[in-house]
Amino acid sequence: MDRFYNAPGDVVDEILQTAAATAPLCVAEPQSGLRILIRRDWDKADQGRRQVAVLSGGGAGHEPAHAGYIGEGMLTGAVSGSLFASPSVDAVLAAIREVCGEAGCLLVVKNYTGDRLNFGLAAERARGEGLNVAMVIVADDVAIEDAPQPRGIAGTVLVHKLCGYLAGQATPLDEIRKRAEALCQRMGSLGMALSAAAQPGQDPAERSPQLGLGIHNEAGTRQVDPKSADDAMALVLEPLRNALSDRRLSGPWIALLNDLGSCSTQEMGVLAASLLHQLGIEQVAHLIGPAPLMTSLDMHGFSLTLLPADDDVVTALSASTTAPAWPGLRATQAPKAFSPDTHQDHEALADDAPQNATTTAALERIIDVLRQAREELDALDAKSGDGDAGASMQSGADAIAKALQAKHLNTAALPNLFAGIGQLLSRDMGGSSGVLLSILFTAAAASLDQRGNLQEALAAGVDKMQTYGGAKPGDRTMLDALVPAIESLRRGEPLVQAAQAARDGAQATAALTHANAGRSAYVPESALKGVVDPGAEAVARVFEALAREQ
Repeated sequence: MDRFYNAPGDVVDEILQTAAATAPLCVAEPQSGLRILIRRDWDKADQGRRQVAVLSGGGAGHEPAHAGYIGEGMLTGAVSGSLFASPSVDAVLAAIREVCGEAGCLLVVKNYTGDRLNFGLAAERARGEGLNVAMVIVADDVAIEDAPQPRGIAGTVLVHKLCGYLAGQATPLDEIRKRAEALCQRMGSLGMALSAAAQPGQDPAERSPQLGLGIHNEAGTRQVDPKSADDAMALVLEPLRNALSDRRLSGPWIALLNDLGSCSTQEMGVLAASLLHQLGIEQVAHLIGPAPLMTSLDMHGFSLTLLPADDDVVTALSASTTAPAWPGLRATQAPKAFSPDTHQDHEALADDAPQNATTTAALERIIDVLRQAREELDALDAKSGDGDAGASMQSGADAIAKALQAKHLNTAALPNLFAGIGQLLSRDMGGSSGVLLSILFTAAAASLDQRGNLQEALAAGVDKMQTYGGAKPGDRTMLDALVPAIESLRRGEPLVQAAQAARDGAQATAALTHANAGRSAYVPESALKGVVDPGAEAVARVFEALAREQ
């Protein structure tokens, strides 16, 4: 199974039943064979006497359109067909009869042949019954130049919002129709997709990236080959702006950025950033989305709608609504930046810091060992983690080396040295190991300031590592080498014995097949058997480097 469907023929009904179960809606009885959703609070003899009812709909597969836009301030109801297929005349007529009161009913229809014919005939039959019905056809797609019948796509949602707002203001039917038609003339939309949509129970069609495709999985007007989100946005923006310019329309704009189905939140965020950058934030007065507004099943693509930010339209789109899928209209502005406070209360890094040749030489041995061990540590980590333990250790070593060369580290005073190393590792090493080692050195520096005992200071640092990191010896981390080595030093044993204790602790991790901390905790036990923990191995090599000159 590739997608979470049951029977392909049940998809639409399951979606509509869920919508009716989670919002104040009434749904047509399933036995009727009609797919209609209506506001539960709507009474055509009451509200319908004062307010125009607004109906929309069309084929399913565009969720949250159209059911997600039913609510006070938007649609009164929606009529759904099967996937990518218009609802029947009978369904549309039944919906009109359900909502149309004395104030009348407006049908908002996307410009597809099936929708125009079925909604149009239903409107004619309703008028024959004495109902006051008008229809607005949305044709916002600019993909096909000089098309006699441009398609209606995501801009339809803006018409829903305008008409719902005007209806709530008790605006007469004919005035709402005129205002909606004027809005349709002032907006344009264009889509792009990297791949086609897949109908439930079917494999997706093999299709290259295309510009100007329709929301019913129609092929685009031309193939494209964007190399980045910026490329994709530029390919959409240029013809869209040209089409609007031909109508003598200009910004600042209201921009609607629509996910066609399967773009991730991150992709849509990057596309929004690209839109603001390329169009200019001063030209995007308001942004709607990025969000799935008028989708095409799981199509991997997006569409952009631009509309001049006229005051009356901004007022309508900003008005409140109970429709659950309306994302709201957000004003844009240049990001306001601030300078983060990164000062240290006791700055341990300084120019021309005092130097101790012996301590400096010891640090240089450690740096050399970690640099040489990078590939081996990465290889160990690749068996149980993400393969970057050696790179992380080297980045920490490189940061210390750079500070030593610039004489920013005070190697003549251990409290200052440890505090400085702590600052460097937290800033430059990255990853959890960088933070943990920074905690070790920072806590050890504080303990040295208070007590002056190196062994106890290191033990205090390890204690803080366990407190904040949550690991303990036996959990298959660097602590399995670090704790035995420091305990050896606390017993007064020479550095050579401490190094051996670290080595023994590191080797013992190869037999630990159940990790309780770090990335190893997320891999099978079989992947850990016989593999030394890379953090523990790095600690052992550091102590061995220190012991070589003793």
